[in-house]
Amino acid sequence: MSIRIVRLGSPRRPGEGLRIGTVRRPPRGVPKEQIAARDIYDVWFPNLAPSEALLKERPNPDDPVAWRAFERRFLAEMKLAPARRDLDLLAALSHHAELSVGCYCEHEARCHRSLLRRLLSERGARIADDEPAR
Repeated sequence: MSIRIVRLGSPRRPGEGLRIGTVRRPPRGVPKEQIAARDIYDVWFPNLAPSEALLKERPNPDDPVAWRAFERRFLAEMKLAPARRDLDLLAALSHHAELSVGCYCEHEARCHRSLLRRLLSERGARIADDEPAR
């Protein structure tokens, strides 16, 4: 039992379990009935995605100063009670089921999923030991 941090749309790996899309918007141009079949996600869960306001200010991933600002703001959003409860739930579920959370971004290191990895780990989630996507 564990939770994996994945790039949505990447091929599913054995043991990945339920794929949860922690993205603000569903994929454009993909019919709802094909989202899971295309390895995007099984369940859309925008609760743990950056807010619309934060997405509008999305930093250039190569700009470390902009990334740190994004990181601070996203982590502040995740300190709000609803997000804390959702993170606690996923961390607890990671001890009883196989599941994965993800986003569309190409590089995890400059994606909110890297921050979700940290937040889930801090809550005692059992995280699959896969290498973070680069």
